[in-house]
Amino acid sequence: MRSIWKGAITFGLVNVPVKVYSATEDHDIALHQVHDADGGRIRYQRRCEVCGQVIDFEHIDKAFDDGERTVVITADDISTLPAEKSREIDVVEFVPSDQVDPIRFDRSYFLEPDSKSSKAYVLLRETLGQTDRTAIVKFALRQKSRLAALRVHGDVLLLQTLLWDDEVRDAQFTSLADHPTISAKELEMSARLVDSYSADFEPQKFSDDYQVQLRQLIDAKLEHGDSIDTEATFGQSAGDSDDGAGGEGPGGEGPGGDVIDLMEALRRSVERSRAEKSQSADSDGDAGATKQTKAKRTAKKSAAAS
Repeated sequence: MRSIWKGAITFGLVNVPVKVYSATEDHDIALHQVHDADGGRIRYQRRCEVCGQVIDFEHIDKAFDDGERTVVITADDISTLPAEKSREIDVVEFVPSDQVDPIRFDRSYFLEPDSKSSKAYVLLRETLGQTDRTAIVKFALRQKSRLAALRVHGDVLLLQTLLWDDEVRDAQFTSLADHPTISAKELEMSARLVDSYSADFEPQKFSDDYQVQLRQLIDAKLEHGDSIDTEATFGQSAGDSDDGAGGEGPGGEGPGGDVIDLMEALRRSVERSRAEKSQSADSDGDAGATKQTKAKRTAKKSAAAS
């Protein structure tokens, strides 16, 4: 595996340098389109609808269209946004793991320690495991701000990006408004049926039958000579390239260096967190006292006026 990003998990004064790897991969067989008459490759061109020319990627900007007006967003505009260059996975809070609904999970990434010592990494992993907590974090990846859940997966830390709250739809169906009556007998029989299918989940037992049969079909065609020379599918423009795919992700080194004294950093972080909570509570108390004083003054003025 090749790391796609480097950074550091930060909470309080603790800094855990990590490398980020994609935890999943697509197993689908890659297919492309060809002309049914002669097998020639079908290419998609980035053609401007105003001048009719094929445009290189370096001359392409992004735009937003509201139906009547279009706003062009240039690369310089995007570079002014604050979050893209951050190399920190900033812990916002630690929540009970069962409070994170799986519907919010998007993509998964493995985290590997990126320092001479893995002690801070292992300490965070063990702490999350023993407390059954998930860290809610914010970070930037591929020019986007991400919300994610940081949790334990076996011996590694797993980072799972989360959908933002407004990206999860409300499920409200009028067909469920009639509230049908379920008898005890029906519920019992349904439970029996579920029990008859009960098993421990073993993902290796399942396979993608479509992809398996597609591979068999391809192999059979190759074996029977039902194929054409690949170079012939490109015609006379075999040397031309119309691909504009970039790299897998931003590279470069993230913030490095081990925490000199991990216990001291933890102790100071806890003290700072307690101080902030205490200060917040005192502020709330002072605000309440001020409101009571103002209320008494108002009552006295009203009484004097009457």
